[in-house]
Amino acid sequence: QVQLVESGGGLVQAGGSLSLSCAASGGTFSGYTMGWFRQAPGKEREFVAFISWSGGRTYYTDSVKGRLTISRDNAKNTVYLQMNSLKPEDTAVYYCAANPGFQPYTEKRNYPYWGQGTQLTVSS
Repeated sequence: QVQLVESGGGLVQAGGSLSLSCAASGGTFSGYTMGWFRQAPGKEREFVAFISWSGGRTYYTDSVKGRLTISRDNAKNTVYLQMNSLKPEDTAVYYCAANPGFQPYTEKRNYPYWGQGTQLTVSS
């Protein structure tokens, strides 16, 4: 079973940048597709991006395409989310999650392992 710990959240002005990290332990990190999800106050948790075990495939929800970039370093057991051109509507708790191979990778129900989340607040 893999344990996940996110870090890097904070307060940033609109148009700014921030990078989130998610460190994994307790499992074979390279065996998992990794996803980022977010949950804004009063809303459902939604898919943001995923990256395949090798890093060779990535996919983003439309609202973040061109602004957010997911990457991973299997040697460091870490997945990243680089966020640029941030908007107030990006404000949410961001969660990383690990998927051992259940498709579709955009569905949160297919991710059995979750971090505790990190808060991102984008001020206007």
